[in-house]
Amino acid sequence: MNRILVSEPLSDEGLAILKAGATVEQRPDLDQTELLDAIAGCHGLIVRSGTRVDRALIEAAPRLRVIGRAGAGVDNIDLDAASERGIIVLNAAGGNTVSAAELTIALLLSLSRHLATANASLRSGEWNRSAFVGAELRGKTAGIVGLGMVGAAVARRLQAMEMRTIAYDPFLSEERARSVGTELVSLQDLLTQADVVTLHSSAAPDAPPLLGPTEFGAMKPGALLVNTARGRLLDEQALIAALDSGRLGGAALDVFAEEPANGNPLVQHPRVLATPHLGASTQEAQERVAVDIAAETLKVLRGQPSQAAVNAPLIDPESLEAVGPYLAVAEMCGRLATQLASGQWHNITIHYRGEIANHDVTPLKASVVAGLLAPISDEHVNLVNINNVIAHRGWRISERKTSDAEPYTSTITVELRTSTGTTSLMGTLEHGRAAVVEINGFHVHIAGPQARPGRAQDHLHLLVLRNEDRPGRIGEVGMALGRLDVNIAAMDVGFSADDPSEMSLMALTISRALSADDVASIAAIDGVEDVAQAQM
Repeated sequence: MNRILVSEPLSDEGLAILKAGATVEQRPDLDQTELLDAIAGCHGLIVRSGTRVDRALIEAAPRLRVIGRAGAGVDNIDLDAASERGIIVLNAAGGNTVSAAELTIALLLSLSRHLATANASLRSGEWNRSAFVGAELRGKTAGIVGLGMVGAAVARRLQAMEMRTIAYDPFLSEERARSVGTELVSLQDLLTQADVVTLHSSAAPDAPPLLGPTEFGAMKPGALLVNTARGRLLDEQALIAALDSGRLGGAALDVFAEEPANGNPLVQHPRVLATPHLGASTQEAQERVAVDIAAETLKVLRGQPSQAAVNAPLIDPESLEAVGPYLAVAEMCGRLATQLASGQWHNITIHYRGEIANHDVTPLKASVVAGLLAPISDEHVNLVNINNVIAHRGWRISERKTSDAEPYTSTITVELRTSTGTTSLMGTLEHGRAAVVEINGFHVHIAGPQARPGRAQDHLHLLVLRNEDRPGRIGEVGMALGRLDVNIAAMDVGFSADDPSEMSLMALTISRALSADDVASIAAIDGVEDVAQAQM
């Protein structure tokens, strides 16, 4: 039978499922060195957040076929090392949805009625009812940032409390928002209207905080803030300032930028209700993730596809030979489209041209979707779950195929239509490297990051702008970047035969990401328009 090592505590329900289909060894007290010996002959490994599944551990298990994470995050697993070996990595992403939603409601009610401080006061021997006058939530407006699974569950519960719900999620369709009784609005409108702001958004590792001094300043005086999603969504120093000034009535925080958060001043702030990352800490959630990951692990070991896979399953050899080299092209076009576009998303078109149009392009579609999500979410996309991911967000994706790709062998074009217009990127493969050759109809050449075996892939920072096609514009942009102490590694200026406006498009690979103020200074140059930046 297949052997599965369980390196951390798992509920009895999950263990029972595993034992019905495999030989199970549960050893939750092993250190990293002992794990190297224990995993040697195993076909499966199940962990929680405490086990570091690094390259060395993966290489110590020549028979390993599947790694299961009993929970959502897979930050403790080296996905690249697993994928190189063809090892499927699974997670149990939806198991804590109800628990996280209920914790959000509990924190909001406790915050609005001062329950924690009232309890502490009473325990200290006081009886001071007048000091803890709270506020009803009925009839108030709740602003939900991120209307994914947890955000939607929170919306339904707030509506049951007779609250109006609005949401900011530019990457979700309006139809999907209406299906949960919620109106989509801009972030600015949400902040100015909401009596309560609750965060349920993912965040890319390098993304700046979503809420900083400007955003806190836009919130309604006395508004309440709840964060059970990601600590890095908040500028914590700006939050302290907003609480100290009285701009915010209070904050309930279950997550922090750095955890454990014992030394974080927010934990001791008189207007903060803090909990130690309890979103998934219910008996039911722990049972669900254990049952889910056990069942999906056995599926993989039986050779069946799993909806819980977070890295792409292997592609059959024939398809891999034809479209495999273009997976990076598809991902790059999707990733840049998300970052260069603005406005509420409407629909997406993927156009395959040339030789790849003669093959099954499902892997390319999955890579485009993965790229679209990469800058905004830590959600993983693969061939098995792609349709579920698309349906959950309410995206409308259409695909086209054309046999001719002259002058290229094959190209992939991603068109993202939003409330403010269409962002289009065409990519191809040049000398084995992904490259973007057209942006919004302007011909350019932007080479993607160079793969370096054995090393983490370098990120490239891209600045894209339109400028009047007249002498001096390029020089002014270069001088402005120089004043910002930003180096230009590469530059390409593109023209469009279909654009009669005498504008050109400038694409610069630069040494670092620009701040919002930096971008504004570039946009202020005479003759420069539509400044946007992205990371590749």
